Amino acid sequence: MQPTATVLVYSDDSGTRQQVRLAAGRRPAPDVPPVEFVECATLPAVLSALEEGGIDVCVLDGEAVPAGGMGVCRQIKDEIFRCPPVLLLIGRPQDAWLATWSRAEAAVTHPVDPVALADALARLLRERLAVDA
Repeated sequence: MQPTATVLVYSDDSGTRQQVRLAAGRRPAPDVPPVEFVECATLPAVLSALEEGGIDVCVLDGEAVPAGGMGVCRQIKDEIFRCPPVLLLIGRPQDAWLATWSRAEAAVTHPVDPVALADALARLLRERLAVDA
């Protein structure tokens, strides 16, 4: 197992980024490595971080403005080679079809449910680390 996993968290709202960090904790599940967070408040920051590499999973806020997480997800899936898996924060359960359209691997509703977020993040980390192994 690698020593740490890097999770990019994108939202224009610092409170939402904090909720994600607190819900995930230092280690979302015992069988995944501890996580380090890269926080981004703008689309250019997301693209720059992904271009640098080393991101294992992205958590994108579907309600972010001006660039919503669903559009950002679709863009990075098209533009980033070996794009990391994406966990989308969606405003309501009925928006799950939009998460599918954006090609996100998982979605949880906002406000953040710590158990649901940690479970989804751990699943994506397991899948990503299995591919990289």
